[in-house]
Amino acid sequence: MNFDFALLLVVLTGTAGVIWLFDLLLLAPRRRRRAQTIAAMTALSDEERDARKRDALRESVVVEYAHSFFPVLFLILLFRSFIAEPFKIPSGSMMPTLLVGDFILVNKFSYGVRLPVLNKRILATGEPKRGDVFVFRYPKNPKEDYIKRVIGLPGDTIEYRNKTLFVNGQQIAETDLGAYSGPSEPGRPADGAELKLENLGGVEHQILEVPRAWVGHEGTWTVPPGHYFAMGDNRDNSADSRFWGFVPEENLVGRAYLVWMNFGNLNRIGTVIK
Repeated sequence: MNFDFALLLVVLTGTAGVIWLFDLLLLAPRRRRRAQTIAAMTALSDEERDARKRDALRESVVVEYAHSFFPVLFLILLFRSFIAEPFKIPSGSMMPTLLVGDFILVNKFSYGVRLPVLNKRILATGEPKRGDVFVFRYPKNPKEDYIKRVIGLPGDTIEYRNKTLFVNGQQIAETDLGAYSGPSEPGRPADGAELKLENLGGVEHQILEVPRAWVGHEGTWTVPPGHYFAMGDNRDNSADSRFWGFVPEENLVGRAYLVWMNFGNLNRIGTVIK
């Protein structure tokens, strides 16, 4: 079962907020009234009166924790839901652009402001562009997040044959860069992989191809309205739209833009994703 951190964060923030509001409207006024009553007890010594006032004004442990954590949780929820969200790359489907172990930041504002958990867009701020590296909820299991590159926009015709990509009848230009010598996916050596530079409508990025590998699912697809065609940069090792279909607009999460950490390769820190 996939852990829904967004739902947990919403529940924790909401619970802390309700406790904070309940205390603000009901409990805190009661504490102040008790303290005022004690302050009027002239029969008590000053020391005893001050001690009782402190006890009367003291918050419960639950309320104290709510006061402490609600602002922090609320800010984290706002940042994560509407500005940027961290993700970890679990597979090599986007090599060489992204490596296993990369921790990336995803711009949540690129494709519209969305409600947390519900993922419903409430403000349009932009649409995916061809060549974007984007995160989305896997159409076959929306509890899983996938990351691929936008290849086809609504209305596009995508063709993939003999390791060659066509968009709307135009062959996508590739430049051979020689044998790939970079990091490989754990358990899957990149022996025989070739590095190429692909120009996808003006967006240049590197891809991997293995000449002797099985081509995979070939065919021609027309992208329906409100959907996108996604492919991994590791073309012979990526489960993408060639196999499971299109990405609906409502499944969009955001655009990946930065590698902020890779504990196994610190040189990756600060890598801009393009």
